Amino acid sequence: MTEDGHGALPFELPADWASPLAHAVFDQGAMLLAAVDPDLRVVATNATAERFPQIPMGPGDDMAAVFAALGLEYLVPVLGRALSPAGPLLRRWQMVAARTAGGKLLHLTIGVLRIERAPGSTLGLLVTVNDMTDLVRSESRFEVVREAAQTIGDSLDVAQTAQQLADLVVPRLADLAAVHLAEAVVAGEEPAVDPTTGYTPEVRAGVAFAGDAWPGELVQVGERLPVPPDIPSVRAMEGGATLLIPRLEPAPGDSAVPANAHSLLAVPLFARGHSLGSVQLWRTERPDPFDENDARLVEEIASRAALSVDNARRFTREHNVALALQRSLLPEEGSDEPAAETFAAYLPTSSSAGIGGDWYDTIPLSSLRLAFVVGDVTGHGLQASATMGRLRTAVQALADMDLPPDELLTHVDDLVQRFPNRSHGAEAVSGATCLYAEYDPVTGRCRMASAGHPPPVVLAPDGRAHFVELEAGPPLGVGGMPFEIAEIELAPGSVLILYSDGLLSGPDHDLGAGMRRLLDRLEHTDAPRQDLAKIGRDLLDPAVVGSCDDDTTLLLARVRPLPDEDCVVWELPVDPAHVARARDLTTGQLAAWGLEHLVFTTELVVSELVTNAIRYGESGPITLRLIRGRDVLICEVSDPSNTQPRLRRAHSTDEGGRGLFLVAQLTRRWGSRYEQSGKTIWAEQGTVPVEEAWDLD
Repeated sequence: MTEDGHGALPFELPADWASPLAHAVFDQGAMLLAAVDPDLRVVATNATAERFPQIPMGPGDDMAAVFAALGLEYLVPVLGRALSPAGPLLRRWQMVAARTAGGKLLHLTIGVLRIERAPGSTLGLLVTVNDMTDLVRSESRFEVVREAAQTIGDSLDVAQTAQQLADLVVPRLADLAAVHLAEAVVAGEEPAVDPTTGYTPEVRAGVAFAGDAWPGELVQVGERLPVPPDIPSVRAMEGGATLLIPRLEPAPGDSAVPANAHSLLAVPLFARGHSLGSVQLWRTERPDPFDENDARLVEEIASRAALSVDNARRFTREHNVALALQRSLLPEEGSDEPAAETFAAYLPTSSSAGIGGDWYDTIPLSSLRLAFVVGDVTGHGLQASATMGRLRTAVQALADMDLPPDELLTHVDDLVQRFPNRSHGAEAVSGATCLYAEYDPVTGRCRMASAGHPPPVVLAPDGRAHFVELEAGPPLGVGGMPFEIAEIELAPGSVLILYSDGLLSGPDHDLGAGMRRLLDRLEHTDAPRQDLAKIGRDLLDPAVVGSCDDDTTLLLARVRPLPDEDCVVWELPVDPAHVARARDLTTGQLAAWGLEHLVFTTELVVSELVTNAIRYGESGPITLRLIRGRDVLICEVSDPSNTQPRLRRAHSTDEGGRGLFLVAQLTRRWGSRYEQSGKTIWAEQGTVPVEEAWDLD
């Protein structure tokens, strides 16, 4: 007959085959077979305690009761319908999940075939059960390991890697899980044992839970764990051993273990011979305890996760070192110079690229002038930070020579071109951008030049903001192209804003849109009355800026021109007779300023500088200028000559050569600077009398 009981079978079964075939089928142990009568009583089965220990069954048992014991009550009506000649059958195996009396989860495939004496006369059913638990578990384990390889360690953040591990094992393997990491690992350092306890201090770095929330009575994320009990099994974990407790009884009030946990599996995160921490899994709701198969699976996952944690730790260490180096090479955030009040800040990137080479600087120049510098080195990491330090030092040295902005950038450009292509096997920095601005409080003017850097913003006292029209030259290291100078006048109280391109970056990566956003934010700033630090921190607020894909440097300078009464200028003819007149003019001005105590030294300085200008200068007038600062007096003498002044020590028999030596001895610093035509020799003196400086009575 056919499968549905109608017609003849497509083959003839010899009579002497029927009994041997039935015995052979029921004698095999790969698949459980049960012949069931119309009352669902087991007539015959190959189920034995040795072959199928998880499914107890024998002749005479009620198949409905067997299914109910496995949690498959919903299949009993299927058996009843299959007894009907027109009822449906489970010819194709159906995968079901069952549980044994001990709570163990089984994955079974079940089939139901109808046995008929003749068409329309049902003899009973043949129920087939195949235990697929090991295969399903194997496939599930493979899926978990595959997902672990894909998800754990896709970031270089230690805490995020720990959380990824916890999220992977819950709810697949546990009801609650926690990842513990050594405190030193979180900080990027090698784990170290506390000599007083003999254990490595750990913090709870990540948790996952199948319920509504992580229990409040347990140690929370970021908190330090209590010292574990001094027992051999816990000690063994420090050496890399797995701790498996199938039946757990938590101690009352234990803040490290859930109170209702009945099974524990703890696997250390071991990498390069160090225990970086551990992942601990608990079962509270699911009844089956952890077993050796679970332990082997979590060990494989933990071995992968440990490498990811160690990579993240090493990145964190390099990031911290680079950030510390970066910050150590940068000046203080704020300064209060006679020419300007400044505020500066550096915001490292939030991406995994690492610390970059952004820098800022405020450099006092001669005659109360002030230089503002921002730069951005290409690349990230220690190499970029080290290069930034070299460039900042070079700019400071060149600024001390009073070079114009375009000439200064040309010298720095030559320096970058001489950088090596590679350094100790790492990619060398190939270039940088830089903006150098020079503000003169006497004239109220600012001149600047850019090497591939975004233009600064001027925030006027009335709140209006605009970008400076500045022709940016090529980035440093390109060479072959000149740099252009832009000169602007700044009203008293104006704020000059210099920045790196990280401030303009946004999710759209549109530089033009970033510049428009910056202007809009600045024009909504109460610049005249607001503190510079408040303006700067608002501009760098992560809640507004969002995640930063690049380092950001910001330098704000509120300029204050020198009052007219603090600067005097005289023009003198090239005539030795006017040296005395220069002294007289100086003496009178010092008396007007109340600086009579500086008359003697200032007269000597002016005499020497004017005499040198007359002796070595070319045709043309000589200019004498006195500038009074907050606590400094500056004497300047300008002449049309480009002759370089030299400081030398005269011999006892020499009749001259002591001029600049005397100037250097009488002042706290002196120097020279060159313009398009001629030069200026300047010297600075402190204005505070000695007895006031030393607080003498």
